[in-house]
Amino acid sequence: MPPTQAERVQRWVHDGFEALARGRFDVAGAACQRALALDSRCVQGHFLVGLIALETRQYQTAVSAFGSVTRLQSDHVAAWAQLARMLALLGQPSRAEAALARATALSSDDAIVQDLLGTVSSLLGDQLAAAHWHGRAARAHPELPGYQLNLANSLIFLGRTEAAQQALMQALAADPGYPQAHWMLANSRPATSQVHLEQLAALRSAATTPRASAFLSYAAGKEYEDLQLWPQAFDAYAAGAAARRAVIDYDEAADAAMFDALTATFTRNWFTTAGAGCDDPAPIFVVGQPRTGTTLIERIITSHSAVHSAGELQQFPLSVRRIVDVASVHRLSPAVVEAAARIAPLELGQAYLHAAAPLRGVLPRFVDKLPINYLYLPLVAAALPRAGIVHVVREPRDSCFASFKQLFADAYPHSYDQREMARHHVRYRRLMERWQALLGDRITTVVYEEVVADFENQARRLIGALGLPWEDACLQFHTQAGAVTTASAVQVREPVHARSIARWRRYKAQLAPMIDVLADAGLV
Repeated sequence: MPPTQAERVQRWVHDGFEALARGRFDVAGAACQRALALDSRCVQGHFLVGLIALETRQYQTAVSAFGSVTRLQSDHVAAWAQLARMLALLGQPSRAEAALARATALSSDDAIVQDLLGTVSSLLGDQLAAAHWHGRAARAHPELPGYQLNLANSLIFLGRTEAAQQALMQALAADPGYPQAHWMLANSRPATSQVHLEQLAALRSAATTPRASAFLSYAAGKEYEDLQLWPQAFDAYAAGAAARRAVIDYDEAADAAMFDALTATFTRNWFTTAGAGCDDPAPIFVVGQPRTGTTLIERIITSHSAVHSAGELQQFPLSVRRIVDVASVHRLSPAVVEAAARIAPLELGQAYLHAAAPLRGVLPRFVDKLPINYLYLPLVAAALPRAGIVHVVREPRDSCFASFKQLFADAYPHSYDQREMARHHVRYRRLMERWQALLGDRITTVVYEEVVADFENQARRLIGALGLPWEDACLQFHTQAGAVTTASAVQVREPVHARSIARWRRYKAQLAPMIDVLADAGLV
């Protein structure tokens, strides 16, 4: 007896899920097409389309697919959760929060869904909710290290480092060789012995993938530094950087072309003829390079009773892209730059404020601490003429080395090769010189080393430059209870210190390729 249509649909869906599990996205996609051709209302088929789109980073397709599932089956909690995740990644927090609310209202005892709800909550800036959901998943399945890892990440953001370490130890009890857990554990506390380093050495020698090698090498580098074993630290960092660089796609020529387009497009003539912007004084943009003290400066500002910490918002770059609607694999390509110059500043300012509304809090001012917003400063200044702009600068060698020794998620692909890093830093400094000449005192420049050396006076200067009355709480930034979702989440719980000043000197010989590029550019 031949299979029924329903049985054939289920067979194609089953085959599609199996192909997805093997990473055969083309085969999975073909199976979806066959299933949906037979039954366009197949919920599992649409859900599978969404999962394939998620894996291949086709986020708009994923939104459409998961949206179809929720229309066909309104109580599909996993589809609502996935839809919320996609909308958050696309910079649509209002829609993401609405989808998340539908998912949480339905509730679920499925740990996969609970873990996903934690991820979405984290993306939307609610780290308490993230810890709640990740905690439920972790308690339900202590034998699955991924759940423990996500819980630890949320707890670190909340400053609960001891609880985070317990979750990481639970992950390593389940899987002693879990590379990311070792890396997070190394970064959660200073090493006081070589016990963990001995474990890392064995794991590094047995690592079979660049990803594992990168996590384990960066973990070892951090602990060698803690123990002031400088040569071993650099060797570990260099090995981790090489492993990471081998698997990322960084187009330096495209990077340089983008900087050239910015310089050529946003001229003084453009700025003086751009038109009126949005007259809202609430935003404060903190920009610069990563690992240069931007989080420290943000914490000082948001210790003020009138200022909310909105985190590292993607809303300004996404608002630009949404308005220009230019097809480009890069968020800011020459074509996007040229189109952005034609945006009416008032439209852009209103679009940004609308997109940021769910995350800006209820206080009069809020900080948007996305470091790479430095690329957009002429647009920021035109679109939001009363917004604060704070540029954090650090000594170039320390700045470059601080990024070189940091394993990032998907950002800063230039940071894993010394010369690429240094050339990018030169482009950044040249661009900021242009923006400073263009915008003048609209930009408040803060030098990290000066803040460390003369903390109170520099903090007072910063708060005054933003038009805020002084509050002594700004000197106690490290006591803030709010979440910190950057690589500095552990460090900013401490008072200001000088341990990282001139750290590059420990590695002067090894950093010669980086230093030579900076010296040739006249930056050192």
